[in-house]
Amino acid sequence: MILPSSANAGVPAGDFVLTIVCPDRPGIVHAVTGFLVRHGGNIIESQQFDDRLVDRFFMRIDFEVDQPGLTAGQLRAEFGPIAAEFQMDFELWDATAPYRTLVMVSRQLHCLNDLLFRHSTGSLQVSVPVVVSNHLDAEPLVKSYGLEFVHLPVGPETKAGAEARLLELVEEHGIHLVVLARYMQVLSDDLCRALSGRIINIHHSFLPSFKGARPYHQAHARGVKLVGATAHYVTADLDEGPIIEQDVIRVDHAHTQDQLVAAGRDVEAQVLSRAVRWHSESRVLLNGNRTVVFR
Repeated sequence: MILPSSANAGVPAGDFVLTIVCPDRPGIVHAVTGFLVRHGGNIIESQQFDDRLVDRFFMRIDFEVDQPGLTAGQLRAEFGPIAAEFQMDFELWDATAPYRTLVMVSRQLHCLNDLLFRHSTGSLQVSVPVVVSNHLDAEPLVKSYGLEFVHLPVGPETKAGAEARLLELVEEHGIHLVVLARYMQVLSDDLCRALSGRIINIHHSFLPSFKGARPYHQAHARGVKLVGATAHYVTADLDEGPIIEQDVIRVDHAHTQDQLVAAGRDVEAQVLSRAVRWHSESRVLLNGNRTVVFR
């Protein structure tokens, strides 16, 4: 999990979130709650999970403190000795700090449209300083929301340069999260490693699976009864990163090809928005090739 640290600098005391991943052992919860008591913390929400297969403990606590002037940075520093004692990977931040999110898209705009609408209504805890595309189709939509649009064409000769420019944009805008909202380009292994744990993709999920061009039309030809979508973190293994969210909807023989495509687009948009929301609220903790999602 990547912390939106720039958003938390100097945040006054109030509502904070603490996430923990560590080897399982007695005393973890006692140590954490004792720390909160010493700082006048009031727990708003607490979730935990013990993965006995790998002997790892996962925890997320949303808590309030009433000490004026207490910052996330101070709490982080004071929690350090406890984290060291229990070998914890932890993050602690202002619960309302928005994740600065860069969205990438190609020519299919349904997921982008859904994300931008939810962003505009405040239902996603993100800010979107820039949208990047390898085509110009999305420019009018992006600019209608008053957002910056960057066109980065991608071809065999320009891919390396485009990815280098993308990383520059990530640095320039202080990006915490990259979302591939139907971005139809395969990312290089180097880029996947550079953005590990903070880049989310969405793709269709069919039983049986259909790959290549026009997958919904292939599915219609086979008479599928379920269509779905999967949101996952991006890794060098194409469409095989840790899964954040999945969903399916039922279809039948009465669906035309166009209706099947529309149904698939709806579920893709919903699944991606849930994954982005959970990530931006730091409800998703990586557990090897899997995730722990505290909904």
